[in-house]
Amino acid sequence: MLEEYQKRRDFSKSPEPEGKAREAGGIFVVQEHQASHWHHDFRLEKDEVLKSWAVPKGFPEGNEKRLAVPTEDHPLEYANFEGAIPEGMYGAGTVKVYDKGKARIKLWEDDKIEFELEGRKLKGPYVMIKTKMGWLVFRKKL
Repeated sequence: MLEEYQKRRDFSKSPEPEGKAREAGGIFVVQEHQASHWHHDFRLEKDEVLKSWAVPKGFPEGNEKRLAVPTEDHPLEYANFEGAIPEGMYGAGTVKVYDKGKARIKLWEDDKIEFELEGRKLKGPYVMIKTKMGWLVFRKKL
């Protein structure tokens, strides 16, 4: 499941985790990534990996709907990664954790994901819907 992630990186040069250890539990992480353009990376645990999306305008906290573009799966230990990916490497730039915590998946279909987040900043129900442009992520109205 992590072939694409590992293929894009040179772990002898980058401090990113390789993806060997396995951690248990439903988790999520939102990381600030100052790469060629600032964005958030949203990662949600499923099938022992972090399914990942780049969120160009930042993960929604209010009533916004934000585009989320799928990226390669990441290892679970990436949820704790903070640091600088060296220049010239895939994803070069600074990564820091914006928020992380528990995630409860309510529904996971090919075109719709419903989940609840329990982080320090992000709390409550969210929905992701697949569109032609990527995914839209937003808070679920109660």
